[in-house]
Amino acid sequence: MAKAHVMMAFEVPLFAASVPASAQGIGHTWLMRGSIIGIDYRGPIVCIGRVDGAEIGQVFKIYRPAPVYLRRRHAGQYRQKTVGHVSIDQIIDDHYAHVSVVDGEINLIDIIDL
Repeated sequence: MAKAHVMMAFEVPLFAASVPASAQGIGHTWLMRGSIIGIDYRGPIVCIGRVDGAEIGQVFKIYRPAPVYLRRRHAGQYRQKTVGHVSIDQIIDDHYAHVSVVDGEINLIDIIDL
């Protein structure tokens, strides 16, 4: 029992030290990054910002997850269906930017190919 407490005493600070101080959080890094999070009067807002290296004028491919129907019941796979391109018009902050549609049509479920 004492050995487990000693191991945890070393593991927790080690794990905490491995996370960089400028980490954006799991939500932005793994879940939201590249997503279209909203559309306002200026156009779509995407979850890409300064921290991701976004610059005004960059063009990105937009894709939509599309199911691949296979004959086996348990084989639910998805492919990336390209639906258009967007260009960054304005960087809002470290995490978000406004984009304009270059070609195609986009929806809130679409994802930017980084």
